[in-house]
Amino acid sequence: MVAPDDPGSAVYVSFRNLPVDRRAGSRSRRAAVPRTVVLLGLTSLFTDISSEMLTAVLPVFLVLQLGLSPAQFGLVDGLYRGVAGVSTMAAGVLSDWLRRPKLVASVGYGLSAVTRPMLLLASTAVGVAGLISVDRVGKGIRTAPRDAMIATASHPSDLGYNFGVHRALDTIGAMLGPLVAFGVLMLVPGQFDAVFVVSAAFGFVGLAVLVLLVPGHPPSAAPRAAPTAATAAAPSRPRLTRTDLTALLHSRAFVRRVGLAGLLTVFTVSDAFVFLALLDRDENLARVFPLLAVGLALAYTVFAVPVGRVADRWGRMRVYLAGHVALLGVYAVVVGSLGTVATAVVALLLMGLYYAATDGVLAAAVSATLPEVSRASGLSLARTVVAVAAFVSSVGFGLLSGRWGADLAYLLMGLGLAVAVGAAVTLVRRSTPPAVLP
Repeated sequence: MVAPDDPGSAVYVSFRNLPVDRRAGSRSRRAAVPRTVVLLGLTSLFTDISSEMLTAVLPVFLVLQLGLSPAQFGLVDGLYRGVAGVSTMAAGVLSDWLRRPKLVASVGYGLSAVTRPMLLLASTAVGVAGLISVDRVGKGIRTAPRDAMIATASHPSDLGYNFGVHRALDTIGAMLGPLVAFGVLMLVPGQFDAVFVVSAAFGFVGLAVLVLLVPGHPPSAAPRAAPTAATAAAPSRPRLTRTDLTALLHSRAFVRRVGLAGLLTVFTVSDAFVFLALLDRDENLARVFPLLAVGLALAYTVFAVPVGRVADRWGRMRVYLAGHVALLGVYAVVVGSLGTVATAVVALLLMGLYYAATDGVLAAAVSATLPEVSRASGLSLARTVVAVAAFVSSVGFGLLSGRWGADLAYLLMGLGLAVAVGAAVTLVRRSTPPAVLP
């Protein structure tokens, strides 16, 4: 028997056979990617060029020039990964209540864009961290309403694919950002102000694409039942209600997915720490440090769309868990005995596979459990849980590295992640009715 919020048949025996909706991917011909998804992807592309120009240079700037300790850098990295959770829940609820996700998303993109030129005035680590926090608040505001617009414009069986297309465009921006930053610093060595100015320009271009080109109310691609006299007479619900929010917390599929995501994220190490581990192996990497982010973005771009398609067919949460196995491989590689180049290549490939199997895939998996009226609220709650867990992870890893060294810190995080993945698989296998859908 399948629960009401778990549509579709499911078969599962061991890790390989986690619940899967056989209807996902069963359409004989995949529909064209909706225009809304492409335009939102372009918005994210330009915005990520802007943001990744900064993130590509900040670790070197903060650690090598300002001399932050591992614990201090862990706090800054935790703010970068986790502070978005401060604003994302309220933004999601507001988006659903107003029924204007584009407006709320525009505020978030705009807030991030205006912080870029303000970095010209920041001269201390505290000032940089404060502006990073404001930028992440903007990200928290925009992410859930943007993902809600993607889900609304997508057919249910294409959620993973369309999120993969969006994340691929997003990651092309993440790949170009470090290249632009590297080019700017090649032209004007050491002039971080020039990076901030160019970053601001790209941020405003992304905002313009959203405001001027993305439709305010994207058409829904979900199949609809034929209207009846009862449904025709009933007024459509214009705004989110308290009952809708309460229903989120009573959806077992939604709560379990979000809970598993939070548990696993506590034991994830961010790419910034991975880059610093590679730098610790060979200090000469400091000259090409921004190119590490390019390699990661390239790997993510290559994997994003095919992994999204596999998630639609094989099971979204199944792929999500497999992505964390790839992350365990990253931990093993960075503390292993491979040469510097081999370590960097393998670590970036595995990290790219991890992001491709988790970021858009989790959004697609959570979206599948949510009605349209509360979609942004549910996505924002999921983002909040993951953001808080990411903050705990970065601060904890920074403290562990500062006290016992990076190798032992990776070992402890790896053991924790392995246990968390095992617990997640066990929970899914024992869930009746199935707790996790594709």
